[in-house]
Amino acid sequence: MAKKQATCSFCGRPADMAEFMIPTADEKNWICPDCVEQLHAMILDFHKSINGGAKGGKGKDKSNVNLNKVPKPKEIKEFLDQYVIGQESAKRYLSVAVYNHYKRLAQNDDDVDIEKSNIILVGPTGTGKTLLARTIAKLLDVPFTIVDATVLTQAGYVGEDIESLLTRLLQVADYDVAKAEKGIVFIDEIDKIARKGDNPSITRDVSGEGVQQGLLKLLEGSVVNVPPQGGRKHPEQKMIPVDTRNILFICGGAFDGIEDKIAHRLNSHVVGYATDAKKKHINKEDYMRYVAPQDLKSFGLIPEIIGRLPILTSLEPLDRDALRRVLTEPKNAITRQYEKLFAMDGVILTFAPDALEYIVDKAIEYKLGARGLRSIVETIMIDAMYEIPSTPSKKFEVTIDYAREKLEEANFEAAAV
Repeated sequence: MAKKQATCSFCGRPADMAEFMIPTADEKNWICPDCVEQLHAMILDFHKSINGGAKGGKGKDKSNVNLNKVPKPKEIKEFLDQYVIGQESAKRYLSVAVYNHYKRLAQNDDDVDIEKSNIILVGPTGTGKTLLARTIAKLLDVPFTIVDATVLTQAGYVGEDIESLLTRLLQVADYDVAKAEKGIVFIDEIDKIARKGDNPSITRDVSGEGVQQGLLKLLEGSVVNVPPQGGRKHPEQKMIPVDTRNILFICGGAFDGIEDKIAHRLNSHVVGYATDAKKKHINKEDYMRYVAPQDLKSFGLIPEIIGRLPILTSLEPLDRDALRRVLTEPKNAITRQYEKLFAMDGVILTFAPDALEYIVDKAIEYKLGARGLRSIVETIMIDAMYEIPSTPSKKFEVTIDYAREKLEEANFEAAAV
C-alpha cells in the first residue's frame, strides 16, 4: 500500500507544494514553513497588543497596504491605455473600483465600514473584457486570478464547484490565506450561467440558476471552506476557511442577444410626446450602452446576483478606426508580436498599410472583433512562418496581394461565412 503523502495540519497544503514539512513527535501531524511564519507573526502581534503597541482583536489594522504606493485611478487608466484601445468608460469604472478596493484594505476599523463594489462588464465578444482583466493584473500588488464560469455546476454534477474559484486564488497567493483574502477574482463568461428563462426554474438547471445561487455567498462576503486542490479529485483533504468580505469580484460576459431586450425596454413606453424626443437620441447601432439591471434580469441573472454586482458598465463595439489601432498601437499589438517572432530569426518583418486596411476590412466583414484580427493575421502568416526560418532572407513585407492570396488559399472566406 502506498504511503500517504504528508499534508500540513493547518492549511492542508501537500508536501510536494511546500519547501519542507515539520513533523510532530509522533509524525502523525505536520506543519509547513508558511504556517510557522504566520504563527510567529500572530505571536508577535499578540505580544504587541498586550504591551500597548498595536490594537488586538477587531481593532488590529487588517492590511499592510500603503496608499502612498497605490496607483491612483488616473495612473491605472493610463496603464490600461497602453494595452487596450478605446473603452474609456469601462477603464474608468475599473480604475476607480480597483483603487477603492485598495482603500478598503487600508482602512482602519471605525464607525464607517466601506463596503466593496463588485463590477459586471457587459459587451460583445472581442471588445476587450478579458484583456482588461489580464492587463490590470500586471499592475496590481494583490493576488489576481481569472476564472471561467462555463465550467461551474452545482455540487455533485460533472464540472467544477463554486469553491474552485477561490482555490485558484489561493494557488496564486501561494496558499497564503491572509493574502488571498485581499485579492481580486475576474469571473469570465458570467452570462453562460444565466437561467434558461425569466421565470424561476421548475426543473434542474445545474449549470445555470443553481450556480448563481452558489455564487451569492462568495459575492456578498462570507467564510467559505475551500479545498486546496479542488473538491472532487481529493475528497479527503482538509478544507481551508477563506473570508470573501475583502475579495473584489469583477464579472464579464458577452450577453449575446441582450440588445433585443434593451431595445424592447427602450421602445416599450410609447405614451406621450416626450418619448419620441428621447428616442431620437438613442443610438440604434449600439444598444449595449443603455444596458440596465432589469435587462440582466430579463436575460436570466437572478435579482440577488444583480444586487451584489452594483457597478454595471458596458464595452462598446470596436469600429473600424479602433480595430486599425488595435493592430499596431498597443504594447502587445498583434503586428508587434509577429515582428518580434521574425526578429528572433534575424528577419525584419513589415506590414504594408494597405494590407493592414485589408485585414481590418475582413474583421469587420465577418464581425469577428479584435479577437478575429489574430485569426486573420495567423492565417496570412502561417506559410511565411513555415518557410522564412529555412531561407537566407533577412526582410519580409506583407502586401495586400500577399494577404488576399493567403486568405483565398486557406478558404478563410468560405469558413467565415
